[in-house]
Amino acid sequence: MRVRLKFISDKNNITLPVHYNYLLQGFIYDHLSDFLRDKIHNEGYNFEKKIFRFFTFSKIFGKFDIVENNIIFNREIYFWISSPINDILNSFASHLIKQKNLKIGSEYLNLVSIEVPLEKKIKEDFNIKTLSPITTYTTLYGLNNKKKTYFYSPFEKEFSDFLEKNIKDKYFAFYGQKGEENADDLKFEIKPLYVSKRNEHVIIYKKTVIKAWSGIYTIKGSPSLLKLAYEAGIGSKNSQGFGMIEEYEDNNE
Repeated sequence: MRVRLKFISDKNNITLPVHYNYLLQGFIYDHLSDFLRDKIHNEGYNFEKKIFRFFTFSKIFGKFDIVENNIIFNREIYFWISSPINDILNSFASHLIKQKNLKIGSEYLNLVSIEVPLEKKIKEDFNIKTLSPITTYTTLYGLNNKKKTYFYSPFEKEFSDFLEKNIKDKYFAFYGQKGEENADDLKFEIKPLYVSKRNEHVIIYKKTVIKAWSGIYTIKGSPSLLKLAYEAGIGSKNSQGFGMIEEYEDNNE
C-alpha cells in the first residue's frame, strides 16, 4: 500500500535543507501512534541480525531552486510513503488529518490531500523508475583494519546480487515461517535501462554520506519478492528515504 500526500504553505515558498531525508523521516515517526513508533523504530523486524522497518518514502516533489545548502520549493509540495504494513499508513494518514500546523523542519504546512492509488497487480517482470534513489553497499577493511563503505553502481554485477540478497532477507524477516517459498526458489534481478552517471546522488543523512542511484530499471523475479520490493523499497536504508519505486511505462513505445 502507498499514499500520496500533498501540502501547501501559507507563505510563498518552503525552504528545507538540501539533505532533508532525516527531517522527512522524523516527520513520519512523529505522526505514528506511540505503539507503532516504538515497534517500528526501536524493534523493527529481524532476520540474521539485520533489522528492517518496512516503510519507505520518496523525495519531495515540486518546483524548486537550490540556494547554497537549501532547497526552496514553491508553496505546494507532495511526497509518497509506502509500506507492506497497512497499519503504518493508516496511522500516519489519520494522525495528519487530525492535526493542524504540520511542521517539517522549520516550515509549517497545511495538508491538502491524501491519495491512495489502486493496488498494483505485480507481474514477473516490469520496468520501474525510482521515486527515491537506490543504495546498496558493503564494508571493506583496509590498513590497520580501518573500515570503508563501498557503494555499488548499477553497472556492477554486485548491485543486482546484493539487492537480491536484501529483498530475500526482507521476505523472511516479514513473513518468517509463514513464507510460502524457500530461499532457493526466490529470484530477483535488476538491470539498468535508462541510467547514466548523472543518476548518481550523494546524500548526507545526519553526518553519514550515502551514495545512491536514481533512474529507470527493469526488474524481474518471483512475484512475492517484487511485491515486497514495490511496497517496502529496494535496497538498503529504505526508512531513511531510499529505494522507493513505481512502475514505469514508456509512452514512446
